[in-house]
Amino acid sequence: MLTMASPYYTLGQAPSSENPFKLGVASGDPEPNGVVLWTRLAPDPINDGGMPPQRAEVEWQVATDERMQRVVARGRDTATPEFAHSVHVEVKGLEPGRWYWYRFRTGSHESVIGRTRTAPEFGRPISKLSFAFASCQNYEIGYYTAYRHMAEEDIEFVVFLGDYIYEGGVSQNRPRQHNSPEPTTLAAYRNRHALYRSDPDLQRAHAMFPWIITWDDHEVENNYANEISENNAPREEFLQRRAAAYQAYYEHMPLRLASIPQGPSMQMYRRVVFGDLASFSVLDTRQFRSDQPCGDGNRIDCADAFAPSQTMLGAAQERWLQDGLAASRARWKVLANQVNIIPIDYRVGPEIELSMDKWTGYEHERERLLKFLHDRKISNTIVITGDIHSNWVGDLKLDRRDFSSPTVAAEFVGTSISSGGDGSDTTPGIVSALMDNPHIAFFNNQRGYVRCTLTPKTWQSDYRVLEYVSRQGSPITTRTSFVVENGKAGVQRS
Repeated sequence: MLTMASPYYTLGQAPSSENPFKLGVASGDPEPNGVVLWTRLAPDPINDGGMPPQRAEVEWQVATDERMQRVVARGRDTATPEFAHSVHVEVKGLEPGRWYWYRFRTGSHESVIGRTRTAPEFGRPISKLSFAFASCQNYEIGYYTAYRHMAEEDIEFVVFLGDYIYEGGVSQNRPRQHNSPEPTTLAAYRNRHALYRSDPDLQRAHAMFPWIITWDDHEVENNYANEISENNAPREEFLQRRAAAYQAYYEHMPLRLASIPQGPSMQMYRRVVFGDLASFSVLDTRQFRSDQPCGDGNRIDCADAFAPSQTMLGAAQERWLQDGLAASRARWKVLANQVNIIPIDYRVGPEIELSMDKWTGYEHERERLLKFLHDRKISNTIVITGDIHSNWVGDLKLDRRDFSSPTVAAEFVGTSISSGGDGSDTTPGIVSALMDNPHIAFFNNQRGYVRCTLTPKTWQSDYRVLEYVSRQGSPITTRTSFVVENGKAGVQRS
């Protein structure tokens, strides 16, 4: 058994400033017999980490108690300079559906103690499951008070839906500032991730729950599409930047070894299952998509958005998604999705204005997905989405043009952690436009996250919102709650 010289540290409370574990700990992608544990050795996090260019041995422990007295798994890993001295441990041999505590050690230094939870056995009857989902945490624009509240929630895991970092340069007159101009190199992306990871509220939320993580665009560059950059940089130049961004992303996330980047490519879409109650299909809507038609903003008329060649997922991922949905025996089939599938008409009146960066810019594939859900009778499909820095709830109709057509799924779009600033309860222009969107049941423009509670009979989404993010200390309230009943695709206000 490992013997630890340092004293016990309270969960999420950082030890001395000399400790190389300044970026905290994290866990992710729970399975019935194990979970991924993460940390990174970085005594000087935002200045290239501060580690010497040599390997370092890291010990890890998993225990069944928060004081780490009953250790049930232990081992050693090597932190290498090639991966910024990050550690990704895939722990096996744990019991399904229970809490564990873990920590790391190198030399005389110990990390904080983290808490994680394994998934229930595949197919096992589950009476209840609870989690939160979040997205879009621009460091400059606001504080991460939402995570401080999330860490106190009675939930089992967190789903993060993209925009973990933002790639913008330094802006003045904001609550906080970035640490460099816009990153394009591996070193710069590493420092940007380290800046975000240094936030104590974010560290606390990572230390409390396992996370299931996917990306959107800002982890590389705003609105990029596959090999095409926002500003049409030369392909080879952009792929070099994408490779740097993907590696830095992997280095800072609790992802499995299967996601180690291969140059500018990285495996992100995957499935996480919780007993017989929920199956999460985690999507990647950036790496394989076609370029946005007619530009990446909102457009009134764009024939190219209906071209059969337009793809959001790519052929392989689309087949994987359909096969998984058809084979799933879980009560709730969840799409962990970055950009909204539900069509939102932003124009008041007869003209229809849709976003080209969302699924509405890829209408042929969007319709194909909804037709598949309808024709194959895939019941209880729930889409959870981030990206647009506001809260939305609505029904996904089989035919976008016919609001009386069958509802095939429900979509819950969650707001941002900080992006967009303090926000407001409503936005006049959007409220007016909602008259032309009868499939939309709710809109709100505050910051926060969504807490979800699942049983075999119901899915409930609670919209947790903050009063402000431009300064610290905002209280949190539940703005509204919506329910989906087993076997009934539409949303209902709780």
